[in-house]
Amino acid sequence: MKIIILGGDGFCGWATSLHLAARGHDVTIVDNLVRRRADEELGVQSLTPIRELTERLEAWRETGNRPIAFEEMDVAKDYDALEALFRRIGPDAIVHFAEQRAAPYSMKSPWHKRYTVDNNVNATSAVLCAMVEACPDAHLVHLGTMGVYGYGKTKGMMIPEGYIDATLRSGGAEANVEILYPVDPGSIYHMTKTLDQLLFLYYAKNDGLRVTDLHQGIVWGTSTPETELDERLVNRFDYDGDYGTVLNRFLAQAAIGHPLTVHGTGGQTRAFIHIRDTVRCIELAIGSGPARGERVKIMNQMTETHRVRDLAQMISDKTGVPVELMENPRKEAPENELVVANDSLLKLGLDPTKLSQGLLDEVVNVAGRYADRIDTGRIVCSSRWVRPEPVQPPLAAE
Repeated sequence: MKIIILGGDGFCGWATSLHLAARGHDVTIVDNLVRRRADEELGVQSLTPIRELTERLEAWRETGNRPIAFEEMDVAKDYDALEALFRRIGPDAIVHFAEQRAAPYSMKSPWHKRYTVDNNVNATSAVLCAMVEACPDAHLVHLGTMGVYGYGKTKGMMIPEGYIDATLRSGGAEANVEILYPVDPGSIYHMTKTLDQLLFLYYAKNDGLRVTDLHQGIVWGTSTPETELDERLVNRFDYDGDYGTVLNRFLAQAAIGHPLTVHGTGGQTRAFIHIRDTVRCIELAIGSGPARGERVKIMNQMTETHRVRDLAQMISDKTGVPVELMENPRKEAPENELVVANDSLLKLGLDPTKLSQGLLDEVVNVAGRYADRIDTGRIVCSSRWVRPEPVQPPLAAE
């Protein structure tokens, strides 16, 4: 198949690009390299040393696998170039990672909030519009997030895969309908993913585009069989408070003996998936898309759920590093339940990678190998969901 990977230089995009190319697909990466510039902005670096993309691609070619092409482009801004690329390649599938992916980053400042909305929504809009004009039969696979569902309101009810049966009542009449599961985004980043859902719904209904939306859990791990072929192919490992995902942050902290920083009570239950399963899920989704004219296919891309404090204790028991509770910078419930349906990917053949399978040791070893690259001043999240009220000066005595 001819596959375009939008955002193929990022954490999930790079591993997916290698995975699909290793299976004989013609892969083209489209990226504006903005994730690398975010490192410069934040004054932090990936725990693992990331080579320039041209060097990465040359290292991949030297493995003897099918080469990967690269087009430097801003998907959110360079519409004409994007449409022209779609016409020239005529892709069978487009995998859409080209969005700012971090909730804390999206909440850092008014600029970061506006940038996240501008980039993410405009990128998705441009991709869909260009598909209508240039490759209407292609299959779009989008990496969404479990965060569109929100946390805490289900009270243990299983979250379905995207849709729910509902009864609407108004004016004394009622109608039974199937609707998108009610959204409850917890950050600007998560909000952009909920807006994506509406764009997908419209273009599938109006133009018959084939769309699969993968609501993914928190990714942990860093290595896949392909990234291990050559040191120059190593994937990102973000440990900082803006881009580091919670389990990877714990493992990096443990590698240097830094207390495992848990926000609030740690009672937040989240869905998790290993990066090896992420790339496999993308492959399975590409091969099982809806037909033209069918509704958007939504699949929950996760393998297990855990409370944050339980993960921290698991790592603490393993490494001897203590757990430290910190003020929660997010606006969220201190405790929540999370039960998630993921039948679709399991039926397609996903063999889930669980935390108990020893890959924690692998990640600890990676973190330990590059521990000298950790900047401890970047570990704690500094982004706040709610701005503190300004302190009013005392009234002058009359």
